[in-house]
Amino acid sequence: MSPRKRTPDKESTETSTATAEPPASEATAVADAPAPEADENGQSFADRVEQKKYVPAPDPFGLAVDKVAGVRLFESKQDRQMAIKFGEGRYEDKPSQAVIDTMKRAGYRWNPSDRIWAHPVEPESAMTTRIEAKRLYGDVCRMIRLEKSIEPQPDLPF
Repeated sequence: MSPRKRTPDKESTETSTATAEPPASEATAVADAPAPEADENGQSFADRVEQKKYVPAPDPFGLAVDKVAGVRLFESKQDRQMAIKFGEGRYEDKPSQAVIDTMKRAGYRWNPSDRIWAHPVEPESAMTTRIEAKRLYGDVCRMIRLEKSIEPQPDLPF
């Protein structure tokens, strides 16, 4: 079999087929069609479609808030910890000793620089730690509401 590549020293044995040229009105219509708009970087919409912009989530991320009791539950992915904060973290916002003992029994430790009660999140037990943190948050909120004689909050979903 001979190769089908055409070399300049040999004449082509293939027959050419005639192609019809489009009418002049269609050719100018295609030429006058607007080009895709480009942004200030010279990228068209088609070029930008595949580009995804990473928008980081806030860290720490608030999971639950009880404004009446003054308790907030956070998770920090960067610090790999669950955190419970009472009020604004001031000395006046300090919970009762019973609440503090409950926090300590659950493995939470006071972080004076951030003014939060924190518990580390280990990769192998991350889901369990999150579930237990939500339950502890609910228990602490109920305890504080009882201490302050505030109407109990409706049952939390966790």
